[in-house]
Amino acid sequence: MPNRKLSDLAKTIRSKNAGVNKITFDVIFRTAEVYEEVKRSGVLSRASVAALFNIPDERIASFVEYDPGYAIKFTIYRTRPSGSPGDPDIFGAQQYAPLLDIDVPVAAG
Repeated sequence: MPNRKLSDLAKTIRSKNAGVNKITFDVIFRTAEVYEEVKRSGVLSRASVAALFNIPDERIASFVEYDPGYAIKFTIYRTRPSGSPGDPDIFGAQQYAPLLDIDVPVAAG
């Protein structure tokens, strides 16, 4: 089964603030078929997100597969409040990069 990058399959991959202590991530797909294929592959799960971002499971506030929107959404707790000294990304908008190169096994064709 060939692989494709998540960034090639998703319409949108983004991160942003979800309050002062959280960052939320959205991976949104154009079609139900692609969404279901990525979901079935298991490459995006609570455990894979923890491993990808090298964080303990306790830092994941929520992980949701949102079928009506063809989206996989998750939120993580920040290590320090947004805008506090040492915060590297006030808006949380630059945290999605590790998601881009995830290899997803896809059906041929």
